[in-house]
Amino acid sequence: MTSSADVHRSGFACFVGRPNAGKSTLTNRLVGSKVAITSSKPQTTRHAIRGIVHRPDAQLIIVDTPGLHRPRTLLGRRLNDLVYETWSEVDVVGFCVPADQKVGPGDRFIAEQLKKVSRRTPVLGIVTKTDLVGKDQVAQQLLDLQQVMEFAELVPVSAVDSFQVDVLADLLVGQLPEGPQLYPDGELTDEPETTLIAELIREAALEGVRDELPHSLAVTIEEMIPREDRDDLIDVHAVLYVERSSQKSIVIGSGGERLRAVGTQARKHIQALLGTKIYLDLHVKVAKDWQRDPKQLRKLGF
Repeated sequence: MTSSADVHRSGFACFVGRPNAGKSTLTNRLVGSKVAITSSKPQTTRHAIRGIVHRPDAQLIIVDTPGLHRPRTLLGRRLNDLVYETWSEVDVVGFCVPADQKVGPGDRFIAEQLKKVSRRTPVLGIVTKTDLVGKDQVAQQLLDLQQVMEFAELVPVSAVDSFQVDVLADLLVGQLPEGPQLYPDGELTDEPETTLIAELIREAALEGVRDELPHSLAVTIEEMIPREDRDDLIDVHAVLYVERSSQKSIVIGSGGERLRAVGTQARKHIQALLGTKIYLDLHVKVAKDWQRDPKQLRKLGF
């Protein structure tokens, strides 16, 4: 008879919640590395990036979905479809609600959608960002969240100061089926490197920019090749696509200043990801109304 200490669990979890509910930051904290892009701008995650948590007793693969929202464009509808598809394929769902914002219509909308899967997939209620409020407000938020739907577990966490992150990891692992490792040791994500690099550039480009940009910005990696005469340098050529020429001038900035700052910040993160020096070449192009055009969406990877 095997003792429970010998049991190894493996499976998939995903976090859902309104845009900017702290899902990506929580993913990064659990994985212990920057795999999902985090930005103070809502609606920045476009790809279901998986972060992999390796433990002696388990392997937890976290799928980070775009925030669910009422769609206004074809891109919006595709992002929502991606969310529903993900929910139906994972072993456990974590519903994230920030401690510093009242439970609102957006949360109730998500809960209504989650009720459809909660019959076969356990849903954990997670109150995030507890570092921003006092204990009383956290307690109140847990009570309010409890009214929204029935959860398998309810847990308050803070990714910023690691409060109860281990507890959450245990609760998620507890819902996984028994099984062997699904990924080799040391792997933190199964996303292609180019996808991660494009996301890091996009994150850098969104920092400190006025609100009109987040949905209108897409990044593609045109080429990534080792420099011929050097074995310690990779050339990365990327294009940032916006929808209007007015947005192009925002991204480039006065005299190209803003684009240079984007390059400097992105380069730092990409070098950390690849473990090698890179030369980063950035260009900005206008793809008119790409979010509404099926052909352009395909070209940009959606």
